[in-house]
Amino acid sequence: MLVNFDTLPENSRIWIYQSNRSFSEVELNEISSKLNVFLHTWVAHGADLKAGFEIKYKRFIVIALDQDKQSATGCSIDASVQFIQELERVYSVDLMDKMNVSYKQGEYVAYKTLTDFKKMAKNKAVSKNTIVFNNLVNSKSEYQEFWEVPASESWHSRFV
Repeated sequence: MLVNFDTLPENSRIWIYQSNRSFSEVELNEISSKLNVFLHTWVAHGADLKAGFEIKYKRFIVIALDQDKQSATGCSIDASVQFIQELERVYSVDLMDKMNVSYKQGEYVAYKTLTDFKKMAKNKAVSKNTIVFNNLVNSKSEYQEFWEVPASESWHSRFV
């Protein structure tokens, strides 16, 4: 059951998929439509899942699930992964690799491999104050408070 992302409770489970490139306006509209269809029909053992999404910075697909009503199961999680993999195929993007880093350079969102990010930190091209995206957050409240933070406040701190 698709609901507005903003109406989901703070303890909703979150999945964040970062793209290795920005989506065009046309792609954003298509992806939003596909997410609407998928989340409208997303179920766990036949029970509707109350979920919503948002797309941030034309690059991050954020799916939230209200687990107070019904938790995701192995099959429903598999279905969501297959959906994301289909988006990867259709739009020729990488959405599943958690070992890449996105960070802000002014208003621009940059995307680097972890290896390149480490090199940049060593060369002082990024610092503890660089705003990074912590895609490992698990709940909507963590997403709202700890997703977009200085590197010093994230798992990225070990590199800066």
